[in-house]
Amino acid sequence: MHKDSKLKEYLYQFLTEERIEQFEKVLAYRTNHFAVGLENIFQPHNANAVIRSCDCFGVQNCHVIESINKFSASKGVSKGAIKWVDVHKYDNTSETLNTLKSKGYQIVATTPHKNDCSLADFDITKKSVFFFGAEKKGLSDEVMQSADVFLKIPMVGHTESLNISVSAAIILQYVTDKLRATNIKWQLTEAEKEAVRLSWAKISTKKLDVHLRNFEG
Repeated sequence: MHKDSKLKEYLYQFLTEERIEQFEKVLAYRTNHFAVGLENIFQPHNANAVIRSCDCFGVQNCHVIESINKFSASKGVSKGAIKWVDVHKYDNTSETLNTLKSKGYQIVATTPHKNDCSLADFDITKKSVFFFGAEKKGLSDEVMQSADVFLKIPMVGHTESLNISVSAAIILQYVTDKLRATNIKWQLTEAEKEAVRLSWAKISTKKLDVHLRNFEG
């Protein structure tokens, strides 16, 4: 058995059956088919609210660019979701885009554009990262130039604009709901599930440092 798997089994001794069952229930709906990208979000509560939506709709990974504005975790706004979603931080936009494209993701810029795609017409079959930009400036030119798709949410009001956390919730709810109704293999692989199980076990184990020392023993 791999060392990480052994550690997971060791830590599971200190968790309730209910907690472990909850892990499996949630994991069944987790996906890496879609991910979220946040670029230099100024308001911490907005970034944390987006991560909360990731958790609610089963998106396991959020990629945060903080070359200008640093990300600050808030358990209050995220309602603890920050513990359950894998947040990857980057110092620059190029690194983020290159990393994601190397993993087979298309870059989706969530912003109005002359060549934009309506949410209802979005192709869910392709692995995608939905990028959201700073509150006033929006996405950088670098993201816009690298984007494979420009996605918009149809609106008919006077303002025709939404807070990024609201936009993220609408988009993620729509695309994940459609995804689960298909035959696409959107679920996490067993290896990916094992990695998440270990991460969640560590988060859920009291006196983790003591147990880790005993495990290494």
